[in-house]
Amino acid sequence: MRTWFILSAVGRDRPGIVADLAQLVFASDANLEDSRMTILGNEFAAILLCSGTADDLERRLSEGSRRLEWENRLTVFLRRLEGEPRPAVPAPGTALYHVEAQGEDRAGIVAAICQTLANFSVNIANLESSAVPTPSGMSLYRLEIRAEVPVSLDRAELADALDEAGKTIGVDVHLEPA
Repeated sequence: MRTWFILSAVGRDRPGIVADLAQLVFASDANLEDSRMTILGNEFAAILLCSGTADDLERRLSEGSRRLEWENRLTVFLRRLEGEPRPAVPAPGTALYHVEAQGEDRAGIVAAICQTLANFSVNIANLESSAVPTPSGMSLYRLEIRAEVPVSLDRAELADALDEAGKTIGVDVHLEPA
């Protein structure tokens, strides 16, 4: 029977981290199904979805993870999924939308926009944000979200709520079909 695992890892950025993680999955006789990896600050962060059919897969992934932690100073977390992964984005009964917020960098932008989406039972499939310096010296904050919006939801009502949240925190917010 196929079992699924989420493996996440964080460590000081350096060449070879991706190769180390991929080798761990391969050496454990697992398949790398999906992944997200990025540099944040001076740290590298990865989250991997892997699966396999070996009876001892969890033990092998766990031992390999501990070895990577020790040898490469990574922090690794392994979690077995209950059941199978969910359907691909967008999930049934939802439509994929792009939410973008942009404005002067300030605390609370992500919290306000994400709370508004949660209030409408919108699921966030992907979120990326960054602060970018401008020639004037201020930082411009950009937030991009891929969201699963229930098809039964009034899109205009959601757009109005996002616009209001944006005005409250001083950012422009746009909602578009993806």
